[in-house]
Amino acid sequence: MDLVITQELARAESQQDADALKRAYQLIKSANLGKSEFDPTESFSPDLFVLCAEQALKMGQREVSEDCIQMYFKVKGPVTQFLGRAHLCRAQLCAPKSTENLEEFENCVTQYMKAINFAKGEPRYYFLVYNASVLYWRMVRPFLKPGYRQHLVPSLAQLVSVLSQTEEEDKEWQAELMLELLECYLQAGENAEAARFCATAAPFIKAHVPQKYRQIFALMVQHELMDELQLKEERKSSISLSVTFQINMLKAKLDQNDLPEDVNKILKETYKRLSQYNHQRFPAVREEKMILLFELAHLSLNLKCWEIASDCLSDLKKMDSKDPARLIEVECLEYELEAVRLENKIKTYPREAVEAQLDIVQRLDVTLQRAVRLGEPRLVHTVCATQWNTCLPLLQHNLRHHLRRPLTSIADVLEQADSLAAQLRCQVHLEMAHIEEDADRLEPAMEHLKKAVLLDGLGLYQDKIKMALNRLQLCATLYQVPTRDEDKATMAIEQAKKAMPKDSVRKKRALLVNAGLALAPDTFQVVLDSENEAKVSTGKTRGRFTYLFAKARHHTLSVDKAVGHLRRLGGQNDKERIHIWAELAKVARRQNVWDVCRTASRFCLLYDSVKVKKPAKFKRGSDRRHPGVAGRKKKGWDGPGLDSWGHSEATLQKQASPTLLRKFAEVGFISAEATVHLLRSEGVQLNDRPTPPEDMSQHPMGYIPESPEDNAEWITYRNWIEGLSQYAMSCWLRSADIGQELQEPWIVQNAVVYVLNHNHHLLKAGRQRELLDALYHLLGIVKAVGHSGDSLLLAMLCSALARGLIIHWIPALVPEKARKQARSNPLHTPLDPEAASEVRAAVEICEFALNLTNGMEPEEVVPVSARQQLIATWVKGKQLLQQQIGPRLGTEEQSTNEDISSMTRVLVALEMYSCNGLGLMDFTVPPLAQLVKMASECTWSDLLVELQTLMRLTHFTYMARDHEATMACSEKAIQMGIKYLRTFNPVEVQLLAEMLSLVACTQGRSIMENLKGRKQLRLAAAKAFIESARFAGIAGSSALVMLAARHFWNTWLPLLSSPGSRKKCKSATQRIIGIINKTDAKKQEKGGTLLLHQWPTADFQSGGMTEGNFLPGL
Repeated sequence: MDLVITQELARAESQQDADALKRAYQLIKSANLGKSEFDPTESFSPDLFVLCAEQALKMGQREVSEDCIQMYFKVKGPVTQFLGRAHLCRAQLCAPKSTENLEEFENCVTQYMKAINFAKGEPRYYFLVYNASVLYWRMVRPFLKPGYRQHLVPSLAQLVSVLSQTEEEDKEWQAELMLELLECYLQAGENAEAARFCATAAPFIKAHVPQKYRQIFALMVQHELMDELQLKEERKSSISLSVTFQINMLKAKLDQNDLPEDVNKILKETYKRLSQYNHQRFPAVREEKMILLFELAHLSLNLKCWEIASDCLSDLKKMDSKDPARLIEVECLEYELEAVRLENKIKTYPREAVEAQLDIVQRLDVTLQRAVRLGEPRLVHTVCATQWNTCLPLLQHNLRHHLRRPLTSIADVLEQADSLAAQLRCQVHLEMAHIEEDADRLEPAMEHLKKAVLLDGLGLYQDKIKMALNRLQLCATLYQVPTRDEDKATMAIEQAKKAMPKDSVRKKRALLVNAGLALAPDTFQVVLDSENEAKVSTGKTRGRFTYLFAKARHHTLSVDKAVGHLRRLGGQNDKERIHIWAELAKVARRQNVWDVCRTASRFCLLYDSVKVKKPAKFKRGSDRRHPGVAGRKKKGWDGPGLDSWGHSEATLQKQASPTLLRKFAEVGFISAEATVHLLRSEGVQLNDRPTPPEDMSQHPMGYIPESPEDNAEWITYRNWIEGLSQYAMSCWLRSADIGQELQEPWIVQNAVVYVLNHNHHLLKAGRQRELLDALYHLLGIVKAVGHSGDSLLLAMLCSALARGLIIHWIPALVPEKARKQARSNPLHTPLDPEAASEVRAAVEICEFALNLTNGMEPEEVVPVSARQQLIATWVKGKQLLQQQIGPRLGTEEQSTNEDISSMTRVLVALEMYSCNGLGLMDFTVPPLAQLVKMASECTWSDLLVELQTLMRLTHFTYMARDHEATMACSEKAIQMGIKYLRTFNPVEVQLLAEMLSLVACTQGRSIMENLKGRKQLRLAAAKAFIESARFAGIAGSSALVMLAARHFWNTWLPLLSSPGSRKKCKSATQRIIGIINKTDAKKQEKGGTLLLHQWPTADFQSGGMTEGNFLPGL
């Protein structure tokens, strides 16, 4: 009978014959029950149970296999290899169907361990240990995703230990399992256990599988699992290990956000060391060198060291590999480098940069198809990761539709390969859901979200995915009324999103209000009505400020009601409600429904009850000219007990998740912007004081008007307005704090941009001092989290803060007589200690920004106009501290960029000239001739700054009565200005035209002072004044036009006695009059440009440019 069953099983295996398997199974089952069609007393081998079970399992007949295994264990056959095989078969049958079912996983592992423990006792059964390890590894593959590896540690550690005991011949397989166990230890956070394991694993791999030793060495370096002295000894043994040490040491520092200052130097030394790895002399090291070049290139890209990445790419191309997979990897690296070079341009999304990025994406999509055809999973994953990183900058809501095809390719390819890159796959499906939703394809969007849920093993996106899925399900059933308040609000928001642009604001507002009422039926309408003027009650008395007082009080009392809503709710569905309030605020902002936006933002930010104490150093911000404007505590306008930036003094809650903190930061930006909109509706700029309305009522004779500052109603209104300003500032600063807490520079940068942009009117007016607290706080945060390559923003922040520190201590312009006395008495009164401390701090801040942007690091270079602002402040600070500037003119720091250094020296010297002769300490300045030569030798990166430099040199040479230099500088400036005038934008044209007007006017005056009776020179001067008037007309400056006209008239006046001269003068005069009339007819626009100097200078104040009158005519 055994023979018949064996023959049937052999036929089933060789021919994949299911009928043969079925016949064998029936024979086995009949024999087991004693009903064999052959001799019932004939012996029957239990081994056949296992053989049949194994064959049934191979052919996908699990029920047959399970039945055979159960029959085998019931008969209790002899202890042979088939006992171990039965355990392996049962282990495969109970393999977990998903990573979520840990009970099935533990049961399956138990069966494998039984087989292993049985086999390790007999050398003849050692092959079962190897088989078990292979089958076990196949089973646990889904658990190799992030978030699951910790479940493998006990069983995998036992398996590796048993393989070591059995002296397995396949050392490479054993080493592979050791490396995977080490990864499991590290992901489980068991670093101490990992270090102990390395003590045995590393020597084993080094001795038996040396080609894999570099992998374990890299892990030991990155996670500090080996003694430092031992690591140093190891790295000396080969170039490969030395380079691996440096790369992984930097990776570890990068993970800890603790990169050394000389990171570029380390990368260059590492590349130089790797270049000594001679693959031509030793062909065996060729593959390893290529791997190291790839690793070094990718690390260099992450650290923004493009030069090293480019060198690595060049070396890889020179190695001329014939392997198609390696060629694709090189191609991907080339695309990455190309994308990184676009990084700075793509930040502002100009059309050409977006098109270039999309072109890279399309080329990578073609590369991905080639990689798929090669059939190498590792290569496919590399290309997918490169494509995803390239797509990231284009995932904006108005651009992501271009990425539908490439992202679909990534998702499909990784799904077909059953890739373990679960987080990448999850993120791709999330973005695909957004793209499908944008196109109103709700079903595909929901399918992507369902896939994302299954892939999110770490639970990073669970809340986000579930809420998005719920929202899409609500969108798909718009005609069903939800039962939950949160769902009602979500549905109303979705309906508001679908409103057409032509729909009225009233219609959009109604839907948004419905959403708010669903979430907070008790208080939303009350807080919303805080801005409803129809609800403001003034009572019977009507004074000048009564209505303003009533409005402020009504707003305050209404807004205070919001706090009670959260208390009554009791933390129900907090996370979901935060997201819904945030979405409501965003949609309302997008649709310009400002009152709903402000109200929704307030309700959302109620959940962010963090008390923020203001550091003592912020007290520098108090304005001594206007006591109490900054740093004063406000009461009662935005809830009980606000600190100096309006933060609630509520009790600290437990730490919010990063996702919620990020949401609070975003809503904080929106809330502050909406509050600025409310301030503007009241006719007040942010951080400005309101202007009292004009008293239009009639009063009896002898009435003495009351000062608004003595009126309690006006004070209440004024404090309310100031409270709104402080609330807006508090939102931005809280968002910056969140950015610091999360270590996300983009949040901090946005906060800085908002503060600088919305306070531009203060910066322009020289009122930076009122912002000292905020600017100090922001600079501290930027230094803590890093400026993420945005050096220009950091330079602007430093400039604003430094000016705020010194402007208050700069004395007013000294009269000419006092200046003459000062020149005869060169002793100057030093600053008092407080002033000296602040000015010194300003100088240090300027030096920090100037040293950062001096060209030592190419990616930190900023426009010279930004450095010029810092230079002007730095030189003025030096003058106030009575510190001379050395002969290197502020370029003591060694810079590799000579262009920046030469421009800096010229600008510093010009600022020194500007500061001299004002009654303060005079700088020792280089001769003007030398300065003119230095300026002409510079390679200027900004045409406006170059023209401004020529203009200032024209002025200073004129004041020094150096006619030849004046004419040379002015002529060069005018020629350049005329050549490039039409290439600038309107704002730059105005600035350039003003400069050219002043230059032409100075040129004319210099000619007039050097006439020596020559009529032709007088005519040349008149022509210069006409040019000055023409440029002034282009600039729209009536003052400069009249200045040029006066000089023009006074120049012609001595010649008007001759009829011929009067005839010549007529046409020129008519032209001047035409320019005057045209300029006067233009609407004078206030310039938004921040002035270079916000203090008295010697540039034009003492030059007589606005002095004098028209000389009387004949």
